[in-house]
Amino acid sequence: MKNKKNPEKASNKEDPPPPAPLNRAGKGTASPVSGQPQKATAASLKDVPARPGRQSFPIVGIGASAGGLEALELFLKNVPPASDIAFVIVQHLDPTHKGIMPELLQRITTMKVFQARDRLEVRPDCVYVIPPNKDMSILHGHLYLFEPTAARGLRLPIDFFLRSLAEDCQEGSIGVILSGMGSDGTMGLRAIKEKGGLSLVQEPASARFDSMPRSAIEAGLADIVAPVEALPGKITDYLRHSLIITKAEFPLEEKEQSSLDKVLILLRTKTGQDFSLYKKNTIYRRIERRMSIHQISRISSYVRYLQENPQEVELLFKELLIGVTSFFRDPEAWENLQREILPTLLANHPKAGTLRAWSVGCSTGEEAYSLAILFKEMLGQITAAENFTLQIFATDLDRDAIDKARQGLYPANITADVSPERLERFFIREAGSYRVGKEIREMVTFATQNVIMDPPFTRLDLLICRNLLIYLAPELQKKIIPLFHYSLSPGGVMFLGSAETVSSFSDIFTPLNIKSRLFRRRESALPGEPLVFPASFIPALHGISKEPSMLNPAPNLQSLADQLLLQHFSPPAVLTNSKGDILYISGRTGKYLEPAAGKANWNIFAMAREGLRFELGSAFQKAIRQKEAITARGLTVGEGDAAQAVDVSVQPIEEPEALRGMVMIVFRDVAATREKKAAGRCRSTSSGNARVLELEQELRALREGLQTTREEMQSSQEELKSTNEELQSTNEELQSTNEELTTSREEMQSLNEELQTVNAEQQSKMDELGRVNNDMRNLLNSTEIITVFLDNELHIRRFTSGTDTLFKLRPVDLGRPLADIVTDLDYPGMIDEAREVLRTLAFSEKQITTSDGRWYSVRIMPYRTMEDMIAGVVITFSNITAAKKQEAELREEIAQLKGLLEARR
Repeated sequence: MKNKKNPEKASNKEDPPPPAPLNRAGKGTASPVSGQPQKATAASLKDVPARPGRQSFPIVGIGASAGGLEALELFLKNVPPASDIAFVIVQHLDPTHKGIMPELLQRITTMKVFQARDRLEVRPDCVYVIPPNKDMSILHGHLYLFEPTAARGLRLPIDFFLRSLAEDCQEGSIGVILSGMGSDGTMGLRAIKEKGGLSLVQEPASARFDSMPRSAIEAGLADIVAPVEALPGKITDYLRHSLIITKAEFPLEEKEQSSLDKVLILLRTKTGQDFSLYKKNTIYRRIERRMSIHQISRISSYVRYLQENPQEVELLFKELLIGVTSFFRDPEAWENLQREILPTLLANHPKAGTLRAWSVGCSTGEEAYSLAILFKEMLGQITAAENFTLQIFATDLDRDAIDKARQGLYPANITADVSPERLERFFIREAGSYRVGKEIREMVTFATQNVIMDPPFTRLDLLICRNLLIYLAPELQKKIIPLFHYSLSPGGVMFLGSAETVSSFSDIFTPLNIKSRLFRRRESALPGEPLVFPASFIPALHGISKEPSMLNPAPNLQSLADQLLLQHFSPPAVLTNSKGDILYISGRTGKYLEPAAGKANWNIFAMAREGLRFELGSAFQKAIRQKEAITARGLTVGEGDAAQAVDVSVQPIEEPEALRGMVMIVFRDVAATREKKAAGRCRSTSSGNARVLELEQELRALREGLQTTREEMQSSQEELKSTNEELQSTNEELQSTNEELTTSREEMQSLNEELQTVNAEQQSKMDELGRVNNDMRNLLNSTEIITVFLDNELHIRRFTSGTDTLFKLRPVDLGRPLADIVTDLDYPGMIDEAREVLRTLAFSEKQITTSDGRWYSVRIMPYRTMEDMIAGVVITFSNITAAKKQEAELREEIAQLKGLLEARR
């Protein structure tokens, strides 16, 4: 286990002792002073900032069985006080007795011990114990109880909980296996390891029953192996050096929502896919549909049904994937893509290059193939584009859909979406179906991918994601759209569905065709939504933050001079978006703007002072509408002697590209006329000394506030200095990590070369297999012998052309029993004869007639594989009608000759 030291802020307190080092087996070593296992030092985890999307404290899952009470008592006795950790205990309990484990454990720990209840929220410094005869899971920091479905003695409650903990906490999950019999918990630790969590196992020698610890160790899943009393210290040491914590979600209150969460847990457990961030209404509608099919009225009853019928979970998973797609869906949008977008991408791309495209949520591949067809058509229309190629990556969550897409075989009804010209050029007709031609198929690479969790494709020229975002919750869309922006190359294009838009991301995408939902990637100078990479895309580095860090550059003469000019000689100005929300402020604008009372509001219309608000709003709207600079002159801010005449200029921005669509508002003070000044003096005289006294009081309060601000600034400067030193140390560690990543990249390059070699070999074998298939097809067709291949159950595996003259066979009949197929042969014993051939392995040959007078020689032989295994039978039908007619004619002539001979005698 590799640890990296984090720079810690200087303190007058004594530093906690370092964690006990691990030997090669992962066991903790004894203290060099006492020779005893080191006891963990209390280290508060509350001051460590939480990572977004995770619990604000760690959750440790503990599994124990026989002999587990003694181990649990030793474990909890050694947990440091105020550790800010939650512990969830799963033990094999007698289902027929009331659980008293919480009372037993409460006597030896100061933490509160609870017996778990349904939807109980997990809190730090608490212990939760599973009740008897229940299975337990966790979702978003809440415990959920299930009725066990497995028979007593076959239940694996520890595995069940640890798997859900791994899914819920991801890399922050921690699992502990203590004394017990059997192997329960091993698979749960495997799930935690796959997510990058921490797994700890009690040393088998210290366990009363060592089967469970040994099973985990022999499977190679234990990060740390130590005596039970040392395990709490190992956990706190690990968290102190590399803390991965999660953030609790808002509590769910309704009972229906609880059952819905249980459905999501069962889906996640069975399929590995988390639908909790999909739109709840969509999920609920799909669940209601399944409930209606099974005539189930309550969702809680449907949860039980899912537990008892695992195949229903798979069906619900398929239902939620919503794989609705077709060729050239929304034809006008595809025409705009071919006519306007693809030629532009080619024009901006290096000559004889390769364009990269990604079809997200491709389902069965129709959209990916549609793009390939459009590109091929365009290459034929543009002479200069002949040397370009297009590489399309098509991904989807549904593995079955991807398998169908790889086959490229579609029903005949695609003629409603694909023109006859395209069918003729890009498809091959196969017995009532259409198969995508090899030229198009080779342009697309299909893969199973979860766009939420798996790494994205990058350096893309075109990204197609149609009718996927509409099923995702807004918070998930806010993560995915910036990820798409990252995946696209500068100037790349995103193609969305007709009901999707990026209106809240206008700073990173600019519309090319709103109706067709075509958007171009733009470079934004403003910070937008933080880019959240999938956990599998960026590995967690112990002790190093994943957030990028930079050192402040040393100031130079030019930058200092520019700042001085902006502060003292340039007019105050404000940069806003098209709605008036302030994005940047230059100079002193307090004379013209003030924060509005109530909830913080950075809109300029809410902050404009009296005298500016109405005229500023009118000028702003006029400038946006006319797309030209508008100046409102002679406005007045303030009253009396403090009144100031102001000119306000509103300028929409077109250049540079990064600021396009924003608005610059400039305030310029101008000299007031004599009449206005005189009027101001008359009004101010009436105020008298009361106004002077009020101003003196305000001045005194401002001076006190200024002194407080100065003191806070000095304190902040000291903290910033300390933070800068820590950032410098972190930067050095990042440089070291970068060197390691460079080495890994070279290794990956070498591996990629090996894969390319293997791919070339596989391609050669596929070409050879294609030639062999063509030879076999022509051989079977040229012999004019009807052949039917059956498996050991006498179900149809394959048949040659012409079989429909004897049997009413269609391509969809593959896999059906031959006995179910209507035939013209007068051969009722054919199936029994085939079974006899399978039993004796001796071939059978008979001459059989048909209902219309034709004759066939029927030969039944065993089907032998290359390994000399019997895998069914082969039945051949040779048409001998002509021979039979000749035979009958010969017999008739012989009979006539015999009659003549007898007459002469």
